[in-house]
Amino acid sequence: IQIFYQQKQHQILFVTGFIGSNETGRITTLGRGGSDYTAAIFGSALNAQEIQIWTDVNGMMTADPRMVKKAFPLPELSYTEAMELSYFGAKVIYPPTMIPAFLKRIPISIKNTFQPAFPGTVIKHDCGPSNLTIKGISSINEISIINLEGSGMVGKAGFSGRLFSLLAREQINVILITQSSSEHSITFAIRPEDALKAQHLIEQEFDLELHAKKLEYPVFEQNLSILAIVGENMKQTPGISGKLFHALGRNGVNVRAIAQGSSEYNISVVISRPDLGKALNAVHDAFFIELNKTLNAFCLGTGNIGKTLFNQLQANSQFLKDHNGIQVKIAGISNTRKMVFDADGLSLDNWQETLEASSETAELELFVARMREMNLPNAVFIDNTASPKPIAFYEEIFKSNISIVTCNKIGNSGSFEQYKKFKDAARNHGVDFYYETNVGAGLPIIRTLKDLMVSGDRVLKIEAILSGTISFIFNNFKDDANFHDVVKEAQEKGYTEPDPRDDLSGMDFMRKMLILARDAGYPLETS
Repeated sequence: IQIFYQQKQHQILFVTGFIGSNETGRITTLGRGGSDYTAAIFGSALNAQEIQIWTDVNGMMTADPRMVKKAFPLPELSYTEAMELSYFGAKVIYPPTMIPAFLKRIPISIKNTFQPAFPGTVIKHDCGPSNLTIKGISSINEISIINLEGSGMVGKAGFSGRLFSLLAREQINVILITQSSSEHSITFAIRPEDALKAQHLIEQEFDLELHAKKLEYPVFEQNLSILAIVGENMKQTPGISGKLFHALGRNGVNVRAIAQGSSEYNISVVISRPDLGKALNAVHDAFFIELNKTLNAFCLGTGNIGKTLFNQLQANSQFLKDHNGIQVKIAGISNTRKMVFDADGLSLDNWQETLEASSETAELELFVARMREMNLPNAVFIDNTASPKPIAFYEEIFKSNISIVTCNKIGNSGSFEQYKKFKDAARNHGVDFYYETNVGAGLPIIRTLKDLMVSGDRVLKIEAILSGTISFIFNNFKDDANFHDVVKEAQEKGYTEPDPRDDLSGMDFMRKMLILARDAGYPLETS
């Protein structure tokens, strides 16, 4: 290459990538990423100052933009970080492309053909300081794992070598390995198409151990994915694993296996494939804190309270982003007639028209089922009704790792056993249960009461005016006022419950008092 270039040094050269020759001189292709590999070979041979890879994206992204809408391009990466991300599914550049450049420490610049002015991503040996703890999240969409365990593995020198030599001879690539410190089990990940073959090979190789009960028969699991977080700043930074597993656990993502190298550049977890999209978004939200955390809300009820909620969200959306780092997306809306869903978020500018135009008839059980099937991260079910029907689904919703925000008093004022079940289910599944508006409308009474209880105080007495409706009626029912007209005015002003009889009978007051008493530590029932 160098001799050829010297002969043509005053000419502009166009080189066909992807094509080469084998040992016998026959023309062949270089395989996946061959054109980029050609560029890297030429750049290395000519000691280029930079190798540019022109593609159709703005560089290496923090995650797959097809699965994580908030993914953004990274200005720079080290060779190690780029190789780790590429190995675990980042398709912008393949690991072999980087090797010739890495050996000569030649920077690789990833540029977008369609946006040539965009700076793209530079891959180089030494990156400048970065406030990013991790540089990216990558994944392998479909893998299988095989688990091999038994007492015959404990302290047995050469067992792992025997196992992995067997797989290597049969051209079965092992993607990930994890072993318990007791040496009682080994779990490894491979391609799904190799799983049955690997299982049969292991059974043949370890036939004596299996029949002697020193090993259990290998078990393989399918429909799994690998999620990996990558970054040089992870090294010796406490709390990275905790943040990763908190984000996954908070969203109900079960981890089947874990692997981390001693270099601390990569933590990989094996999860269920249907959970991959949710997991990627949840982890991205957790680590890239300069972006807003997205809450995916499913709203039941579009009456006065529901409409007011949407108006508040619309009016305060920028404030929530700027001051709380939160973006609220309405992923589903239902009233008694129709329901509508959109994983990317429904527009609050025309939500009423969108709901009315929906062809889906409202059905509460189906609404909850669809919410669970969408499997979105940081999901919240918002009950804006005064109906007993949604209460039957609360426990199921908590078990799906979905938080609940409710103004519906019926749940917490039912039986004390039910009240405890809701509290326990939310706590056991690591989700939130907020019902501040059960008592005192928008006043932070419940939160204040909980803070008092947590600090060790004991509530001895509660004095309160808990019914805005009754207060309004007593203040305005005088002289020649008509009782019917006063109640109607209270209803029009939004003071009453959807059914004013709940106010007039004292039922609403009783529910509020019962909730306050229970939150104060008194296991009371209605009588």
